[in-house]
Amino acid sequence: MSKAVVSLAGLVFFLAQPSIGQTVNGAGATFPYPIYAQWFDSYQKLRPGVEINYESVGSAEGIKRILDGSVDFGASDGPMTEEQLGEARTRLHTEILHFPTVLGAAVPAYNIPGMREELRFTPESLSGIFLGTIRNWNDPVLARNNPRARLPANPIVVVHRSDGSGTTYCWTDYLSKIAKQWQKRVGKGTSVPWPTGLSAKGNDGVSGLLKQTPYSIGYVELTYAVQNNIPFGSVRNSGGQFVKANLDSVTAAAASAAGNIPDHFRVSITDPPGAAAYPIATFTWLLIPQKARGEGQRKVLTGFLRWSLTDGQKMVAALGYAPVPKEIARREIKALASLK
Repeated sequence: MSKAVVSLAGLVFFLAQPSIGQTVNGAGATFPYPIYAQWFDSYQKLRPGVEINYESVGSAEGIKRILDGSVDFGASDGPMTEEQLGEARTRLHTEILHFPTVLGAAVPAYNIPGMREELRFTPESLSGIFLGTIRNWNDPVLARNNPRARLPANPIVVVHRSDGSGTTYCWTDYLSKIAKQWQKRVGKGTSVPWPTGLSAKGNDGVSGLLKQTPYSIGYVELTYAVQNNIPFGSVRNSGGQFVKANLDSVTAAAASAAGNIPDHFRVSITDPPGAAAYPIATFTWLLIPQKARGEGQRKVLTGFLRWSLTDGQKMVAALGYAPVPKEIARREIKALASLK
């Protein structure tokens, strides 16, 4: 290859890169933090002039900061509401676009000393536990679906999030779909009026409190349960099967919804159809203002998103996440053209 061709190729590569020394700041969900930390580190090594800072502060705080205009991007495990999107148009004069990055699962993790059997939970048992109407581990509702387990008579200690959380949104979105009493008394959201239980901040905080508290149960993102070696149970899905959260069952949940995902990508996939689908799964989204604060930020975010939806997807399974279905990733990459 001639020197002229090499020089031209190098010039094209240079011009395609984000500006040297460009910093982008984001904040939000703890749910995807393990994969985001790995992604940002890997991408910065590929683009030495780029710095991406991310604070894992919870989905509600991430949405707050994007609406305040104090960050370049947010992150959430629950889509923004129409009211929040309207606030962005009024305050920031821009749309907030949602880009699904990976899929994960919220799992019922528990700490029962001496328990060797893996527990099985029905929609009735999970809603009853978190409503506070099922108070002891040997309750007949639990015993009926766990005949081989020696369930203790000890009171159940419920653990939930104290901060506004997309993991909470996923969990309560599911409970609202499967239990009318839950929907009526509590509802869904990043924060809800919990009927019972102890609270902790972040997936890491809930994981830590579960490990410290005998006879407790809480909900955490799958990766945190695995990394902290906390047992978690299978959940009976809408097909009547007890399914444990893993790569295959979360992928099956996404596949069941893939054909009905709108162009704005804001969609719930909890309680999906299908015998193989895990019922408490969700996308997690990066929240990107359609009009960036500067050209440098736009280039960094566009380049990072394109990379995360292609090469970055190869990293997700090792951390317990499921990749975005390829057709959805293709549509997202196409949607990047709308960033200004």
